Parts: sequence; C-alpha cells; structure tokens
Amino acid sequence: MPLSYWELKNWFTNVDFTIVGSGIVGLHCAIELKQRFPKAKILVLEKGILPQGASTKNAGFACFGSLSEILDDLKTHTEDEVVSLVEKRWNGLQLLRKNLGDKILDFRQYGGYELFLQQDEAFFDECVNQLSLVNQILSPIFKEKVFIKKSNVFGFQNIFNYLLYNSFEGQIDTGNMMQALLKKAIANDILILNQQNVTTFHDSGAKVEVVTNGISFYTNKLLLATNGFASELMKGDIKPARAQVLVTKPIEGLSVKGTFHLDRGYYYFRNIENRILFGGGRNLDFEGETTTHLGQTKIIQEQLEQLLKSVILPQFDFEIEHRWSGIMGVGNHKRPIVKQLSDNVACGVRLGGMGVAIGGLTGKELADLL
Repeated sequence: MPLSYWELKNWFTNVDFTIVGSGIVGLHCAIELKQRFPKAKILVLEKGILPQGASTKNAGFACFGSLSEILDDLKTHTEDEVVSLVEKRWNGLQLLRKNLGDKILDFRQYGGYELFLQQDEAFFDECVNQLSLVNQILSPIFKEKVFIKKSNVFGFQNIFNYLLYNSFEGQIDTGNMMQALLKKAIANDILILNQQNVTTFHDSGAKVEVVTNGISFYTNKLLLATNGFASELMKGDIKPARAQVLVTKPIEGLSVKGTFHLDRGYYYFRNIENRILFGGGRNLDFEGETTTHLGQTKIIQEQLEQLLKSVILPQFDFEIEHRWSGIMGVGNHKRPIVKQLSDNVACGVRLGGMGVAIGGLTGKELADLL
C-alpha cells in the first residue's frame, strides 16, 4: 500500500537514528540518544504488536546469576570475566531501578533461592563446597557474603533440605517496566512503529537504506537491538533460545515469596502475589528450543507441571491459567555483543537470558558507540 506524502514526511524522511527492536535495549538506547541529541529524529521499528522477543515475556527476575550458574561460567570463562559479568548485571539492575524507580517496577527484594533435587547429590555437594570460593570472588562487588545456606521453609519436596540463598536478588513487574519505558520514549518524541519487520539493510557510507515488510527508507544511523532475532540480520556468535513459561491460577494459602532457581538456572519460578510463575526446561531439547517460533512443546510443558506437582506445590491443588514463550539471544560467551558492524550500523544483542539485568546498560553502551 503506497504511503501518503504526510506519512513519508513525518515518519520516514530525515531520520537520524533508526533502532530495530522496541525491547529493553532498544528503548534505553533511544532514550539515551534523545538525551544527547534532543533535536534528533529517532525511529524505533518493532516487528510485533508488542516487543516480540523476551522484554514483555520474561519472568521478571532482578537477578545476576545463581551459585551454580556462576560455577558453570567459571568452567568456560576466566575468573576476571565472570566477576565482570556479575558486576555488569548488578550495575545494570541499579541503572534500571534508578531510571524507572522501584515503585513503578514494583521491585520487591524477597531474595533469591537455589533448589537442588535429591538425585543431584554430587552437584549439590559441589556447589556447597565452592560456596566460600564464590563469595570470596564476588566480595569486591557486594562487600559481604552473597550466598548462604538456608533451611527449606517453603514446603518444597524431593530436594535437599538446604537452599542456597542470596539477599540481593529481587523481582519486578515486567509489564510495568515495559509500559514505563514506552511512555518515557513517547514523552521524548521518539517515534515507535509496530509490525515493521526489517528484512534487510545496506550501508552506502553516507546513509543506510532500511527495508521492512512495508517500506524502504534511509536513515543516518541504524542500531540493531533484536537480541534473539539478531541472527536474521547479522552474522556472529548468537542464536535464538526459546523459553517456555506458565502461570497458575491464584492459590489460597500460598506462602512462597522470592525468586527461585533450579538445575543451573535452566528452571526458574517465583510468586506473583498468590500465583506461581514457572519457566524453563530448554535443556530438555536444546535443538528444538533453538528457534524464533513462539510456542510450547509437550515435553517441556509436561516437565514443568511435573516439577510443580512433585517439588514446588506438592501440598496444593493448582490449575494452570496461562502459557507463553519468549525468545532470548545466547552464544558461546555470556558477554553481550555491543559493536559496530559498519560505519553507520551497530548492534547491542546476545543478552544471554539476563535482559532485565543488563538490557538498560547494553542500550546505553549501544548509544555510546555513536
């Protein structure tokens, strides 16, 4: 459908910055650019009705990594790299809270817990034995012990009685966060267009031609903030990783409060008032979950329900109210990719399932490139 003169003039002419992706990274980048260049025309393109990847679909964990995740990272990264990753996540969470405020985020610092299934005795022993080492490694960031042992007071079953607890972890309302970012962007005269799927682009050196499913136009600078969908537009060490999630109906008498990790972070759950949100399980089918298709699979959904019944809510009758999925961006390294792709094109992608923690900081770093 041909665009009118007015549409072309107001939205697609004299565009200074075009950002692909209206999630946490893209909106933070746009807001940061507007603060630096108040007169700039900034256009954000989003392929979905709402942010298509994980920004509106995540579990709302204000976390920086469970003990077992950090130990896993130490096997594939240097100690300095792991400390840098945790510090970046922690600083990113503080930036998010500063930018939006705890009241808007509905930030609740209930603390984070890690559970260990009874059949994982060797894994549990390894984590307990390495607890002091990890606390020592992280002491320059937090100035006190991060992880301690706590008794199981939640009625969880078929796990070791001790949980590993850290008091720094919290939870947020993901929907509130994204609504606040969208409102802030619009209040700063940032243009946001939904259902615009960027199919290709070309940097001519002077400008960048951007082609979507509906139009072709030119922009001075192009910034890719599509995380799990980035492999559709660029090459590099990044691939999509689907995360399946469910939430229960309200449960009378539920006393569980906090954010909880299980099996190296591949499973995670939290309370939303008196409901349980539970997600994960992609380790059951890594190949099948390396996809940008938003859907659910029987093998993972059945395992989530089984763990709810046998471990998390064995004393409750519960019903599943809703199921969904989100798309993360992962790779061989946990550090986000923030770099120039050409003279006028840059990217901020591969958040590794830590978008809440590092999305804002990654958006700021992406703006810093320009």
